[in-house]
Amino acid sequence: MGAYVSVDTARHGAAGERAEPVAETGTGEAGTDLVVVTGVSGGGRSTVARALENVGYYVVDNLPQALLVQLAELAAKAGGAARHTAMVLDVRSRAFSTDLAGAIRELRERGFSPRVVFVDADDEVLIRRFESVRRSHPLQGDGRLSDGIAAERALLAEAREQADVLIDTSHLNVNQLRARVEELFASPDALRLRVTVLSFGFKYGLPPDADFVLDARFLPNPFWVSELREQTGRDEPVSRYVLGQRGAGTFVETYARLVLATAPGFEREGKRYLTVAVGCTGGKHRSVAIAEELARRLRELRVVAHAQHRDLGRE
Repeated sequence: MGAYVSVDTARHGAAGERAEPVAETGTGEAGTDLVVVTGVSGGGRSTVARALENVGYYVVDNLPQALLVQLAELAAKAGGAARHTAMVLDVRSRAFSTDLAGAIRELRERGFSPRVVFVDADDEVLIRRFESVRRSHPLQGDGRLSDGIAAERALLAEAREQADVLIDTSHLNVNQLRARVEELFASPDALRLRVTVLSFGFKYGLPPDADFVLDARFLPNPFWVSELREQTGRDEPVSRYVLGQRGAGTFVETYARLVLATAPGFEREGKRYLTVAVGCTGGKHRSVAIAEELARRLRELRVVAHAQHRDLGRE
C-alpha cells in the first residue's frame, strides 16, 4: 500500500489524490478550530501532534475521551492561542471507549466542526516499528503483536471510516509525515522561519541554543568612550558610533544575506526557529547595536526577525 492522504473523500475526491490545505474548514463554535488526532499505535500520532504544535496548535496528548467535549468548550471560551486546539486520543487512555465516533458526533451537535485525523500503517510496518523499539502493543496482553494490532483496528474501525483526513504512514519517514501535516494544516505564515537575533556577552558564556555565533569584538568598544560608557547599544549615540565603524555595515549585510540564503533550506528541513547570536565582551554596546541593526535588515529582506538581549543590564 502506498502512502496517501485523503481529505473527506466524499467531498474532495478519491483516496490517493493530493489533498488541499484544510486550515480553515474545521472552525466552529465562535471560530474555534478543533483537530482530533487518533489512529493505530505505532502509526505516527506523536509526530502528527508535534507537527501541529509547530504550526500553532495547542496540543493535548493522550486525552481521555470523556474530556473531549469539555476541552473543546474550554478552548472556545479561552480563545487566543487555544482557538486552534488539537486533541490526541489513543487506546492507552483508560477512559478510551469504543464510541469515539459518538463523542465526535456530540461535538458536532454542540456546534463544533472538528476535523478528525486518522493515522494508519500496514500491519507489517507496525510490527517492524514495535520490534525496533522493543515495545509491546498496548492491547497485546499475553498474545502476539499481531493480536494487539487486530484488536485495536476493531476498536477504531468506525473512527477510521468517519475520518476527515486519513494518513497512511507506511512509506513515510518522520520528516515526510511532518511535512504532510504542515502542508494540510498550516497557514503560510506558520511555515515561515522565525529568526531571533540574540546579543550576549562572551564573558558570560555562549548561548547554548545559538545556531550562528557572530563576534562583534573586532569593532572599537564604546566602553572606552566616556560619554557612551553608561549608555547601551539601543541608544542612538552608541548605535551610530558602532555602525559607523569601518566594516560594521559589511558585517551586518554579509550575515543578513547568509541568513536569507539558508532560510529556505532550514524551512524545508522543518526548522521553524533560528537563533543568530551576536557577542561582544559584556553584551552591552557592540553586540546590542549590531543585533538591532541585523534584525532590522532581515525584516527589510522579508525575514521574520526580532532582537533580544540576553545580558543587557547584567553588569
